[in-house]
Amino acid sequence: MLIFDLRCASDHQFEGWFDDSEDFEHQLAQGQIACPCCSDINIRRVLSPVNIKKKSSFSLEWKTADKAWRELCRHVRDNFEDVGHNFAKEALKVHCGEAEERNIRGVTTEVEEDMLKREGVPFVKIPMPQELDS
Repeated sequence: MLIFDLRCASDHQFEGWFDDSEDFEHQLAQGQIACPCCSDINIRRVLSPVNIKKKSSFSLEWKTADKAWRELCRHVRDNFEDVGHNFAKEALKVHCGEAEERNIRGVTTEVEEDMLKREGVPFVKIPMPQELDS
């Protein structure tokens, strides 16, 4: 049994329990997974929190990595235009020369991500923390 953290397009986070990854993918493709808050079936997996047993040297490495990740997230937040749920549409326009080239950020569905990959649109998924100090 696998437990996945899931999120809907309205940014509600919840858990789903599945026999395996294939079971999750099948249920997702069939529209059988819905947000318990809003019934949205536009669902994606998100990173799950991890509990790591700390050792003194590892603790320092973890703090350094966490600091670097937060700095990257702040840079993206402060220097990329937030296009929200229009990310795929805007990225495709920029890629095709129909919109000015610029740094954008936003959210996509797995279907939109697959389409962007097929079209050759470069993008990177960066998990952003819920709260990011300034």
